[in-house]
Amino acid sequence: MDGILSPFNPGAGAAPPILSGRDAIREDVRICVERLRIGRHSNGQLLIGLRGVGKTVLLERLLFDAEQQGAITVHLEAPEVKSLPASLALSLRVALLRMSRTQSAKDAVVRGLRALAGFVGGLKVTYGDIEVGLDYPPEPGLADCGDLELDLCALLVESGRAAQAAQTVLAIFIDELQGMPQRQLSSLLYALHRCTQYRLPVILIGAGLPPLIKKIGDAKSYAERMFEIHDIGPLSDADARSAIASPAKGAGVTIASDALDEIVEQTGAYPYFLQQWGKLAWRAASESPITSEHVRRVSSSAVDALDRHFYRFRLHRLTLLERRYLRVMAELGEGPHDPQTVAAEFGEPLEALESIHGDLITKGMLYNTLLGDAAFTVPRFHEFLKRAMPEVPMHADAA
Repeated sequence: MDGILSPFNPGAGAAPPILSGRDAIREDVRICVERLRIGRHSNGQLLIGLRGVGKTVLLERLLFDAEQQGAITVHLEAPEVKSLPASLALSLRVALLRMSRTQSAKDAVVRGLRALAGFVGGLKVTYGDIEVGLDYPPEPGLADCGDLELDLCALLVESGRAAQAAQTVLAIFIDELQGMPQRQLSSLLYALHRCTQYRLPVILIGAGLPPLIKKIGDAKSYAERMFEIHDIGPLSDADARSAIASPAKGAGVTIASDALDEIVEQTGAYPYFLQQWGKLAWRAASESPITSEHVRRVSSSAVDALDRHFYRFRLHRLTLLERRYLRVMAELGEGPHDPQTVAAEFGEPLEALESIHGDLITKGMLYNTLLGDAAFTVPRFHEFLKRAMPEVPMHADAA
């Protein structure tokens, strides 16, 4: 069938034709935003999960939902190059200007923009990447002391007061939150905590890999009480079937029940994988219905597409020793794995591998579970490693 008409779209952050299995989370966030708007307390929301489970797509949908509720939204990706102050300053200026359309909020918005001017001036030396147009001169003593924690707190508090005056909610959405430098994350949490204490309508909705939970807990002792955590994983079998069958039906194509079973089994019900199998099965069929034979026919192509577009880029970022370490883990299975067991299989003392293990965590390839075991951040990565590196290299120069 014509690939142009296919409803399936595998891609990083690409919205699927339907967002299956996430309605409960959307409703939780809707309630949080509405409670804040009417002056009630609500915790922040964290979406935690591996790569490819649909965190970014869900975060984008939650942002859209919040906008539909009348919230003023700010969207950031935890900075790898640009600092949090630089990213947030640009977005908050736009948010404040949007609030200024409400007559009752104009004075509060002006004070927020003056705080922004002080924030930029106070931190310009430390964070030289801050570039933002200023609408008002700074007010001496307002968000201008040059300390990130204090100045960010003052800026968010004034922004929250402006949102309150505008009878709206300032909803801050941050993706890849685990990548935020610890000091910047700590400052952000402090500012959000003060907004809560002042009963201001400000909320953080973030998404990240599993290490984010520990990172937030390490940043502030009270942070564990600031958030509700949503574990985002593979879909249920019923939701996975719906994610494939419903958009196909909307395009006038039927997918046989046994074909749906085959897709769910081969993908593990991971949203990104479902889209890849759906795309190729659509192209394999000359007409409706799509059968299990079509699915089996494209399985090797689907795996190859995942290897080329989803897995391989991650492998190329690694050193030879890091690849060997992961390949040894893969030989042990999906995991998680005790680092001592990995070290024994690697043939080196645990202490000699600590830096490699730490670098793999920093690069987002591994995370430590609550029990201290090592786990892959990418689903089924152990299977890919066995395909890409059929033999376990015995030495670094063989990796």
